[in-house]
Order: sequence, then C-alpha cells, then structure tokens
Amino acid sequence: MEKLNVAVIGLGALGSKHASIYSNLNDVNLLGVCDIDKAKVGEMAKTLNITPFVSHQDLLDKDKVDAVSIVTPTGSHYDIAREFLLNGINVLIEKPITKTLPQAEELINLAREKGLTLQVGHVERFNSAVGQLKKMSNHPRFVEVHRLGPYTPRVKDVGVVLDLMIHDVDILLTIVGSDIERVEAVGVNVISPLHEDIANARITFKNGCVANLTASRLTEKAMRKIRIFQEDAYISLDYLNQSARIHRKAGFRISIADVDIKKEEPLRLEIKNFIDHARQAQSTKEPYIDKQAKEALRVALEITEKIKQRLHRFS
Repeated sequence: MEKLNVAVIGLGALGSKHASIYSNLNDVNLLGVCDIDKAKVGEMAKTLNITPFVSHQDLLDKDKVDAVSIVTPTGSHYDIAREFLLNGINVLIEKPITKTLPQAEELINLAREKGLTLQVGHVERFNSAVGQLKKMSNHPRFVEVHRLGPYTPRVKDVGVVLDLMIHDVDILLTIVGSDIERVEAVGVNVISPLHEDIANARITFKNGCVANLTASRLTEKAMRKIRIFQEDAYISLDYLNQSARIHRKAGFRISIADVDIKKEEPLRLEIKNFIDHARQAQSTKEPYIDKQAKEALRVALEITEKIKQRLHRFS
C-alpha cells in the first residue's frame, strides 16, 4: 500500500498529539509540521526527524501532500482549510469546523466540488464508550451532560460552548435522532472578557426528548459524563474513563451492570479514520464530507447567541 503524505498545521498541545500519532502510523509519511512559533516547530521537527515549516502555504502542493490536520485557533480554520481544499488536499480540521455557518457551508461545498475528504475533529465520536452508547440508546427521553474542566488560555478565542459543549451537541444529534424544537441557554463569563466560561443549555427535540447540558472551564478537576434516561433503562457514561454502566428495569427492581468496553485512544482512531477517508477520496465520486459538524456548529452558535442576549439584559 502506497503511503499517504501528511502534514500537521498548528502545534499546540492537541496538534503535537496529531503529529506524534501520524509519526507512528505505518501507512502514512509525516512530511512535515507547521507552526508560526519557530522554536516550537523546530523542536518538534527535530524530535520526529521531519521538516519544519513556519508557513502553511509552503505545504500547498498536492503532488507532495495528500492530507493535512489543521489544529489552529478556530478563527483561522476557514482560511487555512479553504486554501488546502482549493489545492486538492484532504483536510481534517479540529472542531468547531469554522466560526460561522456560511464559512462551514462554503468549505463543505468546496470539498464536494473538489471530491475531497473534509472531516472535523469531533473526537468523542471515536470514544469506545460512545460506540457502546449508540448500541444501548433507544429513544432517549431525558439526557443530562456535564463537561467540566480547568481554564486554558489556548482556547481564549471562543467560549466554552464552542470549546467544550459542542462535543456533546454532536453526540446528541446522533443518539436522539430528531430535529430540535427549542433551545434555551444561560451562561457567564468569569475569566474571559468576551466569551462565556460556564454555560447551561436545555434542548428540546421534536420527538419529546429533553437534554440538559452544562459546560464549564472553571473547575479544578475534569469531569465528562453523560446520563441517558429512556423507557427501559438509565445509562451512565464517563467519557474520560471510557466506562459505562446500565441500569435496567426488571419488574419492580433495577439491575445494574457495567458495560464491557475495549478502551482505545480516541484521537488515534479519529486520525486512522481520516486516513481511510482520504484514501477513499482518491477512488470514489462521493468522498466523506462531515455535514453533521455544520449542524453541531449551528446549534452551538444558537446556544451562544441565547447566552449573549441574556447577558445583554443584565449589562
């Protein structure tokens, strides 16, 4: 099998993980890493014995690069991804896909026009526990989600909804399987001058399911849990530990069982999935284009706007 030439744009904590994973895959050739920080990119390139780049435009050559991971701040996603797609290069872009819906729509249309893979880094899709959740979930009636963690300056360009809560919005869109009827939200900025640091959203779906989501980047310890209540069972899942427990109704009693889950590194699975899609794009007229990422963005932006409207009333 011919190796795909890949590159990573952006070497923050997550981008560095992308580079490390690519460097350990047998079916790809990590051509280079790129970051505007010369010292950082130089150090990573030396560690992996590859070429450093300080401008992503030096990698816009489809005869050299087949696919790229774009792991830069959200505000730069659209411009960078658009350039690579225009030059015939498959793109894995970290979530959220872009900052605006028109930008997301343009990237999707461009990928379709060029016959390229456009995948968005909603990494929780590849959490082994989530895979089991999809099998166990059956017409959820109420869902409760908590995604909490400490503040990190790397995400100062977006609020906690686009940074954290969007992961759970994406999972909800899959497991509930219904259009959204109504969105309500509150939030507060504590550390960030412009964006919310804690948020709560209540999403009512047209099939009657209600989801209550809380996201915070103000807590000392990380917590990432989702609880699903349905007619025959209550399912509790821990994203961090990749563990799940199911409580089933048995007459007037409740039986409790841990779910057997084979733990794997979600980001590695995501990247391998992207490489598979990039290979497919070379031989199919219908390459993988992540349309759900746009819907997750739409809902996240609606939540953000509801928070802004509420904050404006108190300003």
